[in-house]
Amino acid sequence: MKILTTQTIGLLQKIAADEELALEDGARLLAQAAIGDGRIWLYGIGELDAVVTAALLGPDPLPKAKRLEPTATDDWQETDRALLFARFSADPEAIRLVEQLQAHGVDAVAVAALVKDEPGLADMATVFIDSKLSRPLVPTEDGRRIGMPTIITASFIYYGLRVLLDEILAEYE
Repeated sequence: MKILTTQTIGLLQKIAADEELALEDGARLLAQAAIGDGRIWLYGIGELDAVVTAALLGPDPLPKAKRLEPTATDDWQETDRALLFARFSADPEAIRLVEQLQAHGVDAVAVAALVKDEPGLADMATVFIDSKLSRPLVPTEDGRRIGMPTIITASFIYYGLRVLLDEILAEYE
């Protein structure tokens, strides 16, 4: 537990330090929809759908947010923005979705662990936020690693965006 705690706290601190500008850019991009006539489309791949559920139903819901349905492209407008969560930046489903959104003029904030030397979300999304979680955190006695808290890192990034968005909206009013 001590290793998991130490590693997770260190990871969150690294995100806060290294991704500060990307978080600010992401919040500004989402604010465009929240202030204007757009909606904020949310999508989480696999287990990261939990972050979308928290953003819609939790104690700090994202304003003007809706769950993105990849087949409902007729609902997407150029005034909309999207926030996508994937485990890795090379995720093919996330890449296809960003391509679809861009074809409809929708800018996207993508959150995932950067996979170096592979084209993907980091190159495609309007704003990319690196979750820094590229492998499990805790070594085991048999040489494996376990404990990959993807939902924790994605939630931390979501709440970072949410706090910054709230500050932007308060300034706008």
